[in-house]
Parts: sequence; C-alpha cells; structure tokens
Amino acid sequence: MAPKLYWILASPPARAVVFCAKQLGIELDLIEVDILKNEQYKPEFLKINPLHTVPVLDDDGFIITDSHAIMPYLVSKYRKGNSLYPEDIKKRAMVDQRLHFDSGTLFANHIRVCMPLLNKRTKAIPEDILTALTEAYCVLEGFLLDSKYVAGEDLTIADLSIWTTITNCSGYHPVEKNKYPKIAAWLKRMEATPCNDLNKAAGDYIRDLFQSLLS
Repeated sequence: MAPKLYWILASPPARAVVFCAKQLGIELDLIEVDILKNEQYKPEFLKINPLHTVPVLDDDGFIITDSHAIMPYLVSKYRKGNSLYPEDIKKRAMVDQRLHFDSGTLFANHIRVCMPLLNKRTKAIPEDILTALTEAYCVLEGFLLDSKYVAGEDLTIADLSIWTTITNCSGYHPVEKNKYPKIAAWLKRMEATPCNDLNKAAGDYIRDLFQSLLS
C-alpha cells in the first residue's frame, strides 16, 4: 500500500515532499487538504496532526509531520544511500543545515507574509518582512557561490525544500537576476528536474492569488 500524503499544491513543504518522492520513484497516495477552506481544522485531520499543517505522511499507520522530517524519512526507509540525503556525515550535516535555514528563516518569513493576507487582516506586506526575505536571499546567494546546488555539487532534499519556498516567495518578492546571479542560475538548473511543470503551476497560482490579496 502506498504511503498517504496529505497535501495541497500551494504549500511549498507539501510540494517538496511530492518532488522528493518523484525523484526517488516512490508512489504516494495524495490526499488534498484545502487549507484555504480550513479543511485542516476538521476533527479527523486534527487527530493525525494537532498542528493543523500540511504535509502529513501516513506510512501504514506511522504518522510524521513537517516536510523537513518527512523527506529524510522517505530516503532513509525506501532509498537508503540515495544522494538526495547523503549518508556521509559531513554532507548530511550540510543538507540538514540548509533545511533548518528554510524552516527557520526562509519559509518562516514566507508564512509571516501569508497568514495575515489569507486571514484578511491586511492588504500589505510589512517592510520588515520584505527586508528579512532580502537578507535570506543574500544568504542563499552565498550558499551558491562555490557550488551548483544549495548543499554542494549534488541535488538534495534541501534544494527541493528551498526551491519550492523561493517559488512561492517570488509571487510577491521576485528574485532579481542581476542582484542574485547565483540564485538565478540555480533556479535554471532546478527547472531541468521532472517536477518543474508542477512547481511552475503552483508558482503561477500563488502569484495570481497574492495579486488578488494585495489589490
């Protein structure tokens, strides 16, 4: 039986898990949870994730939340040794560090933009959040100064995680190619992955959604 993944296309972490599974050749049973309709607060969903967030993986009754935990689990259980999450301790530590950068800085600031807009508490993005995102872009540019991907020369789950977040952020805070040439080149490399069409569809949706929320 395929592992179940509760997800929605608009969610960067949920997309990252789907892309990870695709890269590994793992079939997932995708179950959509429409967070824009507050389906994450339904009692049956809260039973499996009291944090009411997506994604959630149900692997034959084993429940795990947060994409930054789900992706290492998928690699370790189903495709151990895969370069997406390397076994070399130093390479893995670098991947973990980049995942924490996404969850604690990049995605964290994206959520600070999203929630007030989606909850209709504001129609503007505070300057301090845009400044924080600009600083995060500068850090990411630094990660890519001497490597093809965010954690080295090989594509890893850290790339999938940060790529999906950057895609959403670009809906309201685009990456300027002349200011961030390394990020721009990396984004071009990411477009060569089999997941690009799905990620682009999500990015287009997010851009249109934010334009409507900010108008």
